Amino acid sequence: MRRHVENPKRQNLGPIAFFLMWILALMALSAAAHGEENPDKASNDKTSSRPVEVQPSGAADQITLARFIIISIPDRQLALIDNGQVVKIYPIAVGSTDTPSPEGDFTVISRVSNPSWTHKGKVVGPGKDNPVGSRWMGLSLKGYGIHGTNVPRSIGKAASHGCFRMSKKDVEELFKLVRVGDVVTVRGERDELVAQVFGGNQNEVQVASLTVSSADAGQE
Repeated sequence: MRRHVENPKRQNLGPIAFFLMWILALMALSAAAHGEENPDKASNDKTSSRPVEVQPSGAADQITLARFIIISIPDRQLALIDNGQVVKIYPIAVGSTDTPSPEGDFTVISRVSNPSWTHKGKVVGPGKDNPVGSRWMGLSLKGYGIHGTNVPRSIGKAASHGCFRMSKKDVEELFKLVRVGDVVTVRGERDELVAQVFGGNQNEVQVASLTVSSADAGQE
């Protein structure tokens, strides 16, 4: 009859193997916990994979525009700026002393060909008798806009009810160039920007930019 003899070396291997497995398990748990505490570590090591946010120049709530319309009330002129350059300058009529034009930064919110004009229940359809002429470009200030006129002799004067009048030829030309969303800045004084755009020799290339709030630029 054979006796089963236990190998003492084999008996010692059991506790050692268990101890090593226990150490490895602790190391794995520690690594996992460290990874949870630093979830961005992998992405920080590869910055090229993260999106880059570009802020506009100026304050966080401001943006610099290279395309806009500027109106000078004292000069009674309107200019379209595109890509920082003066495209064209037009003579206009501005508000009278009793009904002055508003100052500030606005946006073009509508473009209407051959509009009807309504005032105190009276409606005038498209045609030569329409006070707003053949084109209407409505501003973000209710009731105000850039438009034509049935009184062309008022151009160049302070004669409107607050809107900005243009001759038929000029307003129809500008209408083709203006987009909904374009910023319109109205200046009541001859500041630096007005002088830059309307001063000097208008045949020379002029460059201008406008800084407005992102809300005025329609980028809320």
